[in-house]
Amino acid sequence: MDREQLEARVRELEQLIGTLQARIGVLEDENRQLRQQLQEAQRQAARQAAPFRRDERRKVPESERKSPGRKPGHPGVHRAVPDHIDQHVEVRLPACPRCGGPLEDCHPLEQYIEELPPIRPQVTRLITWRAVCAHCGAVSSRHPLQTSQASGAAKVQLGPRALALGAFLNKRLGLSMRNTCVVLREFGLKYSAGGLSQALVRTAERVSEWFGDLHVHLRQSPAVFSDETSWWVGAPGWWLWTVTTPGTTLYRVAHSRGSQVIQDVLGPDYAGVLVSDCLSTYDPLECRKHKCMAHHLRAIAEARKRPETRDPSYLDHWKWAFKAAIALWKVQPDLSPTAFEAERARIQLLVNRLLDKSVLQPGDVAIQNRLLKQRAHLLTCLYDRAAEPTNNRAERALRPAVIARKISCGNRTDRGRRCWEILTSLSQTCHQRGLNFLEEFAGRLGLAPDTS
Repeated sequence: MDREQLEARVRELEQLIGTLQARIGVLEDENRQLRQQLQEAQRQAARQAAPFRRDERRKVPESERKSPGRKPGHPGVHRAVPDHIDQHVEVRLPACPRCGGPLEDCHPLEQYIEELPPIRPQVTRLITWRAVCAHCGAVSSRHPLQTSQASGAAKVQLGPRALALGAFLNKRLGLSMRNTCVVLREFGLKYSAGGLSQALVRTAERVSEWFGDLHVHLRQSPAVFSDETSWWVGAPGWWLWTVTTPGTTLYRVAHSRGSQVIQDVLGPDYAGVLVSDCLSTYDPLECRKHKCMAHHLRAIAEARKRPETRDPSYLDHWKWAFKAAIALWKVQPDLSPTAFEAERARIQLLVNRLLDKSVLQPGDVAIQNRLLKQRAHLLTCLYDRAAEPTNNRAERALRPAVIARKISCGNRTDRGRRCWEILTSLSQTCHQRGLNFLEEFAGRLGLAPDTS
């Protein structure tokens, strides 16, 4: 081997050594991060408060924390004057209450005091009659307070408002059955947890038609927001789905995480936009879709943290594109149609360029593949105002259910599952629409007159 060949070989080996050293540096960084994560996990496992303790690295620095309260310039808030007055009371001050002397500069001080009256259940002894009509057969008289015609051992019953309160406490506020019974006892209503559970199951069936109306409303909505989480119905393997809009929320507990569940809720011909995360379950649906930009931004942030991401410029461009799209959606009402369309075209052009760009870093490749799969659904919110940029609305709808799951672990039986999804959907929907759940619910529980 001559001198030139030796020098070429040396250069080749030096280049190989440089490549291996760079690779070793990457592996050492990755090893260091994994060791830190392992040590942190071991420390948290040894702490009793670990599951509820926030990672120190994720805490907002003291200098960057927002001040408590509302933003400066926000109008003050105070208790409003009640819309009705039940009694007027005036306490005169004819003389000094201490020495009995005369007073000067007397002027009234007006207050409104809202107080709960002593709570005592209103008991109605109800007599209805049954008879036989020669033409119609068995007939009976009925009263709106009746929720059933049971008698004998079951003749003492809760009225519609009492049942509505039990459903509200248990399904809307997330109290356990036993704690719901504790609250009802404060109202003078005695009920066991098992008795209340069975009463709510019967009640749910009475309002199942009202629950069916939610499906109709969702199928007619210009956009719906969907998400899912794990659930329990006597055993693991169940899923809680939510499909929500600004005025309606429907919960569905199913033994599946497949697309057929959401298909059954929306129907085969849904004409609106489905806003969701990137779960492949939603892909088979034929309707228009929009994928949550917040999920994309989280994936981009994770890719940026990867040790092999030396140049984050590609990921930073994606971050800018999604944040610009979110900002544009928010200010759309304040822009002229021409200005809005120009900004939208600018963002769309950037997205197309990023999707078609050749990338090599593993993190860049992962993000590009993720977004190429959802290419048609990245900016739908800029073409249809009803679709919001993120899926936060569905995630907020799931949050109370997740809290309730921590208390009850889900449902024990299929009847309990059905009861939970009906009553929780209706109570949440009433809350969104600004309706009084007790009044709406109680008005649908009374027996209708026997006219069949």
